[in-house]
Amino acid sequence: MLLFRQCRGLARVGLLQTHRPPPPKQLVPPLSVWAGGLCARGGSGGRHDSGARDHGHPPDWRHLFAAVLAGGGAVLVHGLLGSQAQQAATDVQPPGKNLPLPIYTQEEVAKHHSSAKGVWVTYKGGVYDITEFVSLHPGGDKILLAAGGALEPFWALYAVHNQEHVLEILSQYKVGELREEDRMLDSSSLDPYAKDPPRHPVLSVNSQKPFNAEPPTEILTDNFITPSAFFFKRNHLPVPQVDPSVYRLEIQGLPGGTVSLSLEDLKSLFPKHIVTATLQCAGNRRSEMNQVKQVKGLNWGIAAISNATWAGPRLRDVLLYAGYKSGGKAQHVHFEGLDKDVTGTTYGASIPLGKALSEEGDVILAYEMNGEELPADHGFPVRVVVPGVVGARNVKWLGKIVLSEVESSSHWQQNDYKGFSPGTDWDTVDFKSAPAIQELPVQSAITWPAEGAVLDHSLGEVTVKGYAWSGGGREIVRVDVSLDGGKTWQVAKLQGREGEASDLSPQPGRAWAWKLWELSAPLPTGTQELEIICKAVDSSYNVQPDSVAPIWNLRGVLSNAWHRVKVKISEH
Repeated sequence: MLLFRQCRGLARVGLLQTHRPPPPKQLVPPLSVWAGGLCARGGSGGRHDSGARDHGHPPDWRHLFAAVLAGGGAVLVHGLLGSQAQQAATDVQPPGKNLPLPIYTQEEVAKHHSSAKGVWVTYKGGVYDITEFVSLHPGGDKILLAAGGALEPFWALYAVHNQEHVLEILSQYKVGELREEDRMLDSSSLDPYAKDPPRHPVLSVNSQKPFNAEPPTEILTDNFITPSAFFFKRNHLPVPQVDPSVYRLEIQGLPGGTVSLSLEDLKSLFPKHIVTATLQCAGNRRSEMNQVKQVKGLNWGIAAISNATWAGPRLRDVLLYAGYKSGGKAQHVHFEGLDKDVTGTTYGASIPLGKALSEEGDVILAYEMNGEELPADHGFPVRVVVPGVVGARNVKWLGKIVLSEVESSSHWQQNDYKGFSPGTDWDTVDFKSAPAIQELPVQSAITWPAEGAVLDHSLGEVTVKGYAWSGGGREIVRVDVSLDGGKTWQVAKLQGREGEASDLSPQPGRAWAWKLWELSAPLPTGTQELEIICKAVDSSYNVQPDSVAPIWNLRGVLSNAWHRVKVKISEH
């Protein structure tokens, strides 16, 4: 998102010029630019413009960065164009590719690490002098972090670069080749995601780097407790490597100063509190908003939600132990993860202090998930679990807690995970005008049968299954199911833990776990297609809206319209 917004701002500037001396005319190849079908060759209108080349004008930058924008963000672009870019990346060639180029050592490249000495970088064995491009870079001076070294670690983080036209731009700056001995560096050492943990192959992957995936819908509701391997994965950055023996959790903003706790302290100084809680990504069911109008973000289906049992000390107990006193100015509790981007910026979020301190809020610093130590993808060794609140505030790999008068300044708190009117677009959006998402609205979805399934009419009935959940600890009290597109409705049977009937309600305001539901009903006669719909009602009588369009928003969050599945009926 940061890169997207920077690119969008740059796109408004218009035709940017560089004072880089032009290469000889005969060495300049046409530059094909993907931009929604647009092909620019040096000048405008797709024509060869010798005047523009003679004056050292680069290709039309409005078109170049429009191409970036058209991709819809780093992760989305990587998914759409990654294979094409990977092929193009195997051999980035400069103008005059038939002429021999100088050979440089890594030591020589490293000397060019500033604007004063020139900015050189390497990429797949090539050496590039990008000094004149630095001022044009959409990401600002972050590009200088790669000065004198390899681009691969940074491009792995910002997948928007993995496009053919970006590689063509880079080729214009090639000045040499890297010495063969220096190319032998293990490529895995250049990839910040190289040490990410293995994942179960059944997961449906939305992005590889960072890794984001959801389980198949047909197994999502097989169990009340989601097995850790199938629990949806939502990472914003590479998974950090944390040594539990040296792990420390810092707590700041207290009257007595900073307090530091080890993992053993968290296990031995405080009672273990166990809570079963469902976590849901703010973008769950975003794919349905994409069907109305394209949004920016991962194309989640209905399975960016899962349920687990978490264990660890209450955050309330830890804060009181660390010296918290009521009556201070603090209103928020910040959480900072140990996962970092190339600038050293960590993932962060915050919740209201009242939620953190509430005995009924059940906020814990979890070191166990489903009775075992936290898996790496889910925050090992410690994460915060904030029941009833959007997954984005449940910070993983927790490294720091800060009590503050204001919300976290993190990008993900201030400039993401907020809802807006359907009429708000990227030219008019003001992130300061909307509150950060905390509690999520009521939600339900059908996990069986799947969209497009064929039902055997001879069976006489259909069984429909799914999940329902609401934020803020509001219990699901009813799920309505229709087999005829909403004309008539039936009430599904709610299930609690491990398929048992949901007879016992949790304490009011502490219904942190989802409800699984099921309905078996006769197949309607005289029809070859069914439109199955579900909608949930929570204990505050909140109900899901009937359609997506009125709740559409540019980030595709808070998607909770009636869920609809169309299936066929076979006579054989």
